[in-house]
Amino acid sequence: MTPDSIGLLSRPFSVANLPSRGTEVRVEATADELAALAKHFDLAAIHSLSARLHVKGSPARVHVTGTLKAAVVQTCVVTLEPFETALEEEVEVTFRAPMPGEDNVDPAEEVEADLDAPDQLVGDRIDLGAITVEFLSLGLDPYPRKPGVEFDAAPAGAADEGGSAFAALKRLRDKDA
Repeated sequence: MTPDSIGLLSRPFSVANLPSRGTEVRVEATADELAALAKHFDLAAIHSLSARLHVKGSPARVHVTGTLKAAVVQTCVVTLEPFETALEEEVEVTFRAPMPGEDNVDPAEEVEADLDAPDQLVGDRIDLGAITVEFLSLGLDPYPRKPGVEFDAAPAGAADEGGSAFAALKRLRDKDA
């Protein structure tokens, strides 16, 4: 997720008074938010985006699980034609309050980050919209192909004619010799 995408779908949620068994929250993007997200992710369109999330824990440690569903229109990298895709992503993220002394640590000084470590809570709120956007971005195929479309790297007959890049370079070298 990029810093630019953080405000595109914001649903702040207070974790100060979570019930012991947690709570269910539904995040649903509005038409304006869908348009902004489609533009941000360079998609032809996003028809729908929603997440059903279960938020459980305490103000010191929060665990969010659930499912994200989206209907997006992507552009095929082979044919450049738009096509619809249904996404369904499992959501799981944990937040924790900073430990004593962590407030003063410069992130630039950290040599190696623990990728499985919980995200830090800032105050008593988490942004369920930002979590939804993050998992949407993780679910998008960076090189989408329309179903049934295959990429043919070599033009027809190129292999028969020695059409690889190395063969072309060899011909050029041999020609100069």
